[in-house]
Amino acid sequence: MSHRVESVYFDGKGKQYTEETLKLAKKRAEELGIKNIVIASYTGYAGVLASEMFKDYNLVVSAGMMGFTEPNVHRMTDENKAMIDANGGKVFYHLHSFGGLGRAVKNKFGAIQVDEIIANTLRTFSQGVKVALEISCMACDAGMIKADVPCIAIAGSGGGADTAVVIMPVNTHRFFDVKVMEILCKPRFG
Repeated sequence: MSHRVESVYFDGKGKQYTEETLKLAKKRAEELGIKNIVIASYTGYAGVLASEMFKDYNLVVSAGMMGFTEPNVHRMTDENKAMIDANGGKVFYHLHSFGGLGRAVKNKFGAIQVDEIIANTLRTFSQGVKVALEISCMACDAGMIKADVPCIAIAGSGGGADTAVVIMPVNTHRFFDVKVMEILCKPRFG
């Protein structure tokens, strides 16, 4: 048995592809009956748009970690978080699976850690593919979605969303058991 699935490859990357990415993800979620949607949204821009489109879904908005740019500060605006909450989305803050202590060792001693190798390998597909896998694992770790239940993970390349992937997620410590089922869209280059 085989399956034909449409994949869209954007000529560029970034915020301008957010609405099309969300529409492609919604269409495929409806076709597959997937109810778990995970989206990366540091400022809340993409999270708000997703919360308007995925109102009857388990929408998990990955907002990154507190203190990434400076101590005790997160990047999501209070207004965007309030809109996501009002639409039924769930925002969570977390340590990056491919960062944390490994990044601290790299910053202090200049030694590349295994998490950086994995992250850079996934970036050969695109930044969004790397982030999609990472946020699906982190959502499992936080108990926001169940491991081994398909989800659609949506991410981007530095603002907005330009990547959507159907994933069979797992917890971070079981990362090599994650299954990328379908790449719905991504930038053609990077």
